[in-house]
Amino acid sequence: MGQPHLPYRRTKSRRPAGRGRRWITAAAGALALTGGLVAGAPQASAAGLTQITGFGSNPGNLSMYAYVPDGLPSGAPLVVALHGCTQSASDYYANSGWPKFADSYGFALVLPQTSGANNANSCFNWFEPGDSARGQGEALSIRQMVDKAVAQYGSDTRRVYVTGLSAGGGMTANLLAAYPDVFAGGSVDSGLPSSCATSVSAAYTCMYSPPDKTPAQWGALVRSAAPAGTTSWPRVAIWQGTADTTVKPANATELRDQWTDVWGIGQTPARTASLGGGTTLSEYDDASGHPAVQVYSVSGMPHGLAVDPGSGPDQCGATGTYYLDAVCSSYHTARFWGLDGAGQEPGPGSLPAPTGLTVASTADTTVSLRWNGVTGAASYQVYRAGTKVGTTSSASYTDTGLATGTAYGYTVAAVDASGAAGAVSASVTATTTGYTPTCHTSSNYDHTVAGRAYQSGGYTYATGSGQAMGLWNTFTTHTLRQSAPGYYVLADSGCSA
Repeated sequence: MGQPHLPYRRTKSRRPAGRGRRWITAAAGALALTGGLVAGAPQASAAGLTQITGFGSNPGNLSMYAYVPDGLPSGAPLVVALHGCTQSASDYYANSGWPKFADSYGFALVLPQTSGANNANSCFNWFEPGDSARGQGEALSIRQMVDKAVAQYGSDTRRVYVTGLSAGGGMTANLLAAYPDVFAGGSVDSGLPSSCATSVSAAYTCMYSPPDKTPAQWGALVRSAAPAGTTSWPRVAIWQGTADTTVKPANATELRDQWTDVWGIGQTPARTASLGGGTTLSEYDDASGHPAVQVYSVSGMPHGLAVDPGSGPDQCGATGTYYLDAVCSSYHTARFWGLDGAGQEPGPGSLPAPTGLTVASTADTTVSLRWNGVTGAASYQVYRAGTKVGTTSSASYTDTGLATGTAYGYTVAAVDASGAAGAVSASVTATTTGYTPTCHTSSNYDHTVAGRAYQSGGYTYATGSGQAMGLWNTFTTHTLRQSAPGYYVLADSGCSA
């Protein structure tokens, strides 16, 4: 996907050789329309951009680059920025405008990079479940980059954000769904809804004519991708040009429906505003009256990232291929996330982040944690999925009332005598024991929308067990029993939860 290029992924024996040649020929033909042929993404070399190695097992075969302003203190936010097809980390660094706000607002910037070894057009593989699901492929590599940045720069785990253009935007939506316990907010620029496609052929449908699902159906895809029991969701900005013929503007509508449903709010904006560059902003508020979802519609803009070169405080970036002169999207996105400090809680106190956070034990509904004490700490705040769940005076804590067989992410911060919380620790993941089976009776179509089944060739199969369920439609109904996380079996003859 991405720019007007096919989202072809180079893989090992994924399809017959003849078919593969047809895909490559088609990709070359599409690229010829833009005056260029496919080439591997250039290596990042822009001044100030540094390659980081040794950030984890890197199952997605990505490269990590970072820009960190001089003198950045511990406890600063972190922004992850994903380039589009045929682009690179250095290209995005040089044109997107994000380094300007890293300097002025004070945050670390991580730019993952893919290459022709992963995808013939150097696209992030947003349409491949093995690369975009939690704990897998490219998505896990990006998660490992976040952990590396937190450890190396002392970034605040409560203020980690992700943004991306085109294929990077599609991957951003999937990361927000898969890791709501990692990312506090995201921005999908000329991208697609989470879980819109799970194959190359479906990717084309999403790009040119996205499925017209209900908000509940779109929201269910996010909830099924997230850890069970998730109640805290990232705030999402959506950017879309009205003249985009590569990723049709209907995708912005489906993205809005998806994330407003996840937040449990309606699809009628609380307010609209006209910005520069022919841009209309629509905001959708949460229950407390703060924007949870924003949609930026840029009149007449084709496929690309909105930039606005200049030295003004609300200007940024440089024009180029798929960097289009309209309005500075990075500026408005950074302010939406609160990176400019407006309307935010006071910054963290001076105490360092606790070290040695570990899972002491788990049970069906409890998780016990412990960590190394911090000198000067009057107490500690414990966060689950970025939300404070408890305060303790000791260097240990037991979280209760949890769901069985469920993964939870935790961080801890030390609190000084004045009540100011310091930097947040590195995160740990704890999984409760046991599992409570559940039963679900729905049509084959609804089962697939909810993630309990998947379709292939017009037929439906139970997720996990792979049991055949018949035609993929709304008329065939089955009962599925979830016997383990992500594992469903047919139970038409009777189902006991």
